[in-house]
Amino acid sequence: MASVPYPFTAVVGMSDMRLSLLLNAISPAIGGVLVRGEKGTAKSTIVRGLTALMPDVPVVTGCRFSCDPAAPDPACPDGPHETYGSEERPARMVELPVGASEDRLVGALDIERALSEGVKAFEPGLLADAHRGILYVDEVNLLHDHLVDLLLDAAAMGASYVEREGVSVRHAARFLLVGTMNPEEGELRPQLLDRFGLTVEVAASREPDQRVEVVRRRLAYDTDPAGFAARWAAEEGELRERIAAARALLPDVVLGDAVLRQIAAVCAAFEVDGMRADIVMARTASALAAWAGRTAVREEDVRQAALLALPHRRRRNPFDAPGLDEDKLDQVLEEFGADEDDDPEPDPDPDGGPEDGPDGPGGGQPPQDGDGGTDGPQGEDAQAPHDQTPHDRPQLPEQSPAPDPAPADPKAQSEGAREEAPGEGGEKAAVAAGEPFRTRRLDVPGLGEGADGRRSRARTAHGRTTGARRPQGTLTKLHLAATVQAAAPHQVARGRRGPGLLVRRDDLREAVREGREGNLVLFVVDASGSMAARKRMSAVKGAVLSLLLDAYQRRDKIGMITFRGSEAALALPPTSSVEAGAARLESLPTGGRTPLSAGLLKAHEVLRVERLRDASRRPLLVVVTDGRSTGGPEPLVRTSRAARLLGAEGVASVVVDCEAGPVRLGLAGELARDLQGTAVTLDELRADRVTALVRDVRGQGTNHINRRAA
Repeated sequence: MASVPYPFTAVVGMSDMRLSLLLNAISPAIGGVLVRGEKGTAKSTIVRGLTALMPDVPVVTGCRFSCDPAAPDPACPDGPHETYGSEERPARMVELPVGASEDRLVGALDIERALSEGVKAFEPGLLADAHRGILYVDEVNLLHDHLVDLLLDAAAMGASYVEREGVSVRHAARFLLVGTMNPEEGELRPQLLDRFGLTVEVAASREPDQRVEVVRRRLAYDTDPAGFAARWAAEEGELRERIAAARALLPDVVLGDAVLRQIAAVCAAFEVDGMRADIVMARTASALAAWAGRTAVREEDVRQAALLALPHRRRRNPFDAPGLDEDKLDQVLEEFGADEDDDPEPDPDPDGGPEDGPDGPGGGQPPQDGDGGTDGPQGEDAQAPHDQTPHDRPQLPEQSPAPDPAPADPKAQSEGAREEAPGEGGEKAAVAAGEPFRTRRLDVPGLGEGADGRRSRARTAHGRTTGARRPQGTLTKLHLAATVQAAAPHQVARGRRGPGLLVRRDDLREAVREGREGNLVLFVVDASGSMAARKRMSAVKGAVLSLLLDAYQRRDKIGMITFRGSEAALALPPTSSVEAGAARLESLPTGGRTPLSAGLLKAHEVLRVERLRDASRRPLLVVVTDGRSTGGPEPLVRTSRAARLLGAEGVASVVVDCEAGPVRLGLAGELARDLQGTAVTLDELRADRVTALVRDVRGQGTNHINRRAA
């Protein structure tokens, strides 16, 4: 990567993102920015460009925690600072990698020295490095949940706390937090979304002229980074001065009572939870006024603040795309409009508000569809746009019942004598999913060691303590009782004379903890004509949608295989995006034969590849079918062989039995037995329809099938 960052002012379009970053640079109390968008939209490039615009930071000489000489932190681990000098350095941009550990984020405490010498030997982490600068988290949605919690807690409190068995260290950690994410790779939990002050959506421009300009500037930068930056030096200097002026003006900005009523009315009208949205909107509106050179907040500031602060707080389930009804917003603002007397001050720059033009340094009102105002892929990974924008993603589907046609001949289907049952002859349009419901938890048996989640038992960094062991690498979770027990027999031999305990490295023990892990839930969905013949797909899709929602809440990865006609297809490669799974399910057509064996073999291949990619993430196979198999010679025999192959490899499996009607063949139960798994009906899948559902989905499968048969 070039040593000279791409100039902030040279970015084409991206007005909303630029404005959000600038507002946080003016008022860091806003709480940061979450940038959502497809890959190749210059998210990283523009954040790096902002760093060069930040004012230099005065720091105490030699302080690892960047204390301000004018007001040093009295609790700084490197303090006190009364006799130290001061110096200025550029503001830092610290990047938090997705694979970072907790110690790398918050810092590490030397437990051995703390116990034996009574000193706090602390090594600062990334939060200390980012103090009074920018902390940038690319792909924040892929970061482990407990790290996101620590990160957002520090951003909210302005301090980081490190606790190790009664020994604690605290230091200041105030920074501009910027997170970027691609929604196709998974969503953040709603409570984590709420902790980001502002959010913006970015997408590649559809305007040919704008795309040409993006490419032209990027090529010029790659050819001569220093020369390209020099051509934009004047614009960069002007913007830097404007940020400094807005920062200086911000304390003088007045929020009138009428404006506060508007903010409260907007938040109440959109039914956002809690009071954080009101506070963020107030701070954002004040920063917008300061950015425009005013000391009074106007209605247009409140409107812009709402468009930046509320969309991500409007989500009600993981399948809803963030958004805001602008017509409703305007109606509320008009109803609770501020009196004209509340803003007697004229605009000092009527032609130079937040948006100075198509390539200006700010951003005004959000651009409408097709204007390309939030676009501009200047980053190294720029590429052609996707056809689907975030606003086009499907919402939670509603139930669409249909009458049942005449049933097919079950005997002919069970023997595979007929290639097609009535209703299997051709492809049928996709039907909407039924109403989702709360499902019972399905667990993978045994004890895993995968990523933190909420499904199956696993050894994790967080959870209840179940034992102790010698440290494997850096000690992070001290088991105090086990450490004392290991050191106690050697105190006389070590010459202990005083009250202190003589502890050596060999005595240290770390806690072994048990929590829950996230799994790979691979759905194998029957989309054949035998499912569509009785119009059961609405109920089946509702069940799969419910399991998808359960997977989202338990922090699983998901994948989806469908089979119909003559083959099986990987409809959704394993991903963390449950929203993408819901979209695939929504558009799933039905009809044709039932190549069940092909679906199982496809699942075997997908799981084999995923095992190579991430051996620690254990899979859970969910087969949604009535168990019928048609097409080709001996379809049931081939299905049984494929199922036994998966069972022999120990893949935890659940068969959701979709069979309906007065005549039931029990083929789904036989399939579960071959898979060494469990069969459950659609009714048994509901949490409110059964008092207990088997949790060891593999080990107790045979007993469950026998009970059903009896």
